[in-house]
Amino acid sequence: MAGAFTIGNLVLSKHDRAYLEERPGLVQHEERHSWQYFCLVGLPLLPLYGLGAAWSWLRTGCPASRNPFERLANLKDGYYEEKPLQPLGLTLNQAFSGLRSRPKGP
Repeated sequence: MAGAFTIGNLVLSKHDRAYLEERPGLVQHEERHSWQYFCLVGLPLLPLYGLGAAWSWLRTGCPASRNPFERLANLKDGYYEEKPLQPLGLTLNQAFSGLRSRPKGP
């Protein structure tokens, strides 16, 4: 799970400053996202990032692993692990198996 989230040059985190200072790689990862935001002139990054996350989820079951924005920011620095590609059917089966196991009723 992400330890921080960047919009523009603002890094948001539920953790305190000491947490980020102990993880210089994470700060560098978020800085790379701020440059992505700058290069895409701001808000276009958000829907493009969403598309990248959807593509990654379809291919691996993980929204970060094959997301081009996370890969360019260095997955390891962001504390993401790279997941292998998997068949689309497996991803969809994993997603919908939780829905099938829910109890029905009011």
